[in-house]
Amino acid sequence: MVNPLETAFPALAKGGYLITSPVNSDYNCIAWAFGDASRWWWPGPDLVQEYWPPDAPRETTLTAFQAAFGLLGYVPCEKDDLEPSFEKIALFADASDVPKHAARQLITGRWTSKLGRMEDIEHDLRDLEGSVYGKVVLILKRAATASA
Repeated sequence: MVNPLETAFPALAKGGYLITSPVNSDYNCIAWAFGDASRWWWPGPDLVQEYWPPDAPRETTLTAFQAAFGLLGYVPCEKDDLEPSFEKIALFADASDVPKHAARQLITGRWTSKLGRMEDIEHDLRDLEGSVYGKVVLILKRAATASA
């Protein structure tokens, strides 16, 4: 049987991923990285269907995404290693540095992602690198909040 997740992301099968939610088209990976499962975050032209922080540039560039995450206290960092006093987000981009995906680090050190309109999964960070999302290009962190 062909598994669409493993077809799109071949390294997932080796990494031991877990599906952690049913299919849901209400939110996407950027929203999920921010902890918002109620709306679609994207800097596209649709101001009704695509939420984007008002003070961040509304464009699909690394600069705009870093600005959006920065508004919520995230700053660039060097490593994707677990640091218990920080929350981390990984931003993926294609070969032209166009942002394609974001993942959030869990308290276990593994990562969680919303795969477009599909499921949420728990996975190893680099298992999503490839032709769909590109590669990890930026790790951001902020001090952990009490609710994290």
